[in-house]
Amino acid sequence: MKYLLLFACCMLSTTLFSQNIQLHYDFRHTIDPAHNSQNFPTLYFEYFKSLDSGKSFIKPGAFFIKMESDLQGDGGNIGKAFIQASQTFRFWQPKIYLSAQYSGGLGVTNPAQYSYYINNALSLGPSYSFQWQGAYFTSTVYYTYNMLKKPSNDIMLSFYWGKGFWNYKVEFAGDFELYTLNKNLGDDLTKDMHGKTVSFFGEPQVWFKIKGNFSMGSKILLYYHVITTENLFEVYPTIAARVKF
Repeated sequence: MKYLLLFACCMLSTTLFSQNIQLHYDFRHTIDPAHNSQNFPTLYFEYFKSLDSGKSFIKPGAFFIKMESDLQGDGGNIGKAFIQASQTFRFWQPKIYLSAQYSGGLGVTNPAQYSYYINNALSLGPSYSFQWQGAYFTSTVYYTYNMLKKPSNDIMLSFYWGKGFWNYKVEFAGDFELYTLNKNLGDDLTKDMHGKTVSFFGEPQVWFKIKGNFSMGSKILLYYHVITTENLFEVYPTIAARVKF
């Protein structure tokens, strides 16, 4: 329900809060052992707050933070950590918001010398939410400054959707991002490369309410030029549990 709440937040003159914890089991090694050494669980924490009084000069919209921990390290320890935080706001009447976003993280490998950063990225751009056929949508166009050894100035297109069925006994939601990045990242491996690469990431998901705030579901992780430089479109499903509180 994450994206549904986020979209509704941007469109209503009320204060809304939501938070949830999700536990996913990722089957990527079973599906594609040539490119993935293991299956692993992933833990997500998500928090949302929206406030738009429609009266103050600067009108804050939706605040969103997501923390992700992939438990793919030795002994089930955290092998990758990622954080994303965004805030929308406006100081005009039309409900087209300006969205500011930060993301970053790191990964730990064995042997340790192959550990890596998920480099900091700062994004800013217009965001618009709308409803159609009982579903909620948000589209955002970002300028992104990727803080690499050789900084990269990029464009990212984000699209979110959400819809509930049968009084939200079933929920369908998701997002995708299409973005550019310099081929030359400022390291020895890529120093002779030129131009941009285009990447795609998506995570459609479905949830079935079991009882109260507890749901079971699945997320389909879609990657192209995200975790490999090969021209390979990767599709990795999870099985998941979610608690909202």
